Amino acid sequence: MSEVASLVEQLEVRKPQLTLHVEGHELPVTSLEKVLWPGSGRSRPFTKRDLLRYLARVSPWLLTHLSGRPMFATRYPNGVDGKSFYQKHWDNPPRFTRTVSIYSSHTEGDSDYLICDNVATLLWLGQMAALELHPWFSRIDPNPDAKGRARKFAGSEAILDRSVLNYPDFIVFDLDPYQYSGKEGKGEEPELHRKAFKRTRDLALRLRDLLGRLDLDIFVKTSGRTGLHLYLPILRKLDYDAVRGIAETIGRYAQQEWPTEVTLEWSVQKRTGKIFFDYNQNTRGKSLASIFSPRRHPLGTVSMPVSWDQLERVYPTDFTLKTVPGILEATGDPWTDILKAKQDLAGLLDLTPAG
Repeated sequence: MSEVASLVEQLEVRKPQLTLHVEGHELPVTSLEKVLWPGSGRSRPFTKRDLLRYLARVSPWLLTHLSGRPMFATRYPNGVDGKSFYQKHWDNPPRFTRTVSIYSSHTEGDSDYLICDNVATLLWLGQMAALELHPWFSRIDPNPDAKGRARKFAGSEAILDRSVLNYPDFIVFDLDPYQYSGKEGKGEEPELHRKAFKRTRDLALRLRDLLGRLDLDIFVKTSGRTGLHLYLPILRKLDYDAVRGIAETIGRYAQQEWPTEVTLEWSVQKRTGKIFFDYNQNTRGKSLASIFSPRRHPLGTVSMPVSWDQLERVYPTDFTLKTVPGILEATGDPWTDILKAKQDLAGLLDLTPAG
């Protein structure tokens, strides 16, 4: 029996707590009937058991995208309707986990970051109600396109600046619609609704065509919430500062080209009615929710990669803890070869930001 099948079978035992046997380790899991996503309408709630089952089933694909990347998580101890908090560092994690020491300018010292590269770690994160997984855009392994880059990340900002972790695999564009449905409470962020998602999808298609004219191919995934994430895989020749500069250039061009659709405003009030083009995510230590990561939505949505053809007919709630494992088992991962599709952006450094 495969590791995944064994874990799914173990989780079928209807007890509120179990000890899972995973990759030669014992992992206690508790509160398995605790509701983490409340559901809505005819959609039933999802429990911690459902989360662990989901993580086990998608692990062959998810771990590929987490491996070698420092990460943090958003934890929801009482489910998505309760309070949440970021966890960047863990005290005394289990022995099957892997960590890497990285200098932090915020703490002015070195801190241990988690790297999730095995099923045991992934399920331990699930047990800790780490619902949203946030890997860095850079990796600790220089192979194959950053050979010679340093693998020491601790000690000082200068050491980290010279290291391979300062050279990302992607430029990312986070498209967030600020078109309200009218059902939000005072001060709430816009909720997911079809009109806003269609506008965001149309902008993503325009950006694909814009970058296509530069012979650049980008990948798209649903954020799992209201927007879309676009990833441009690049050779690791450019550091985060250079990558952020290119992303800003493209964002300002998009704002100039489609001023009624695109905003780069940091003030939430000034974003209303437009799509926020967030280029500032291209910063070392920042992150978007991982491909296949669950998100904070009552229906248990998942950030899901799609083909550009699919994008025109999908909606974020199509992809949930219930549906995504079957989709992956039937059709595979559309982003399997994303790191093999890297493009050389050194020439784009000649671009000058508009306005």
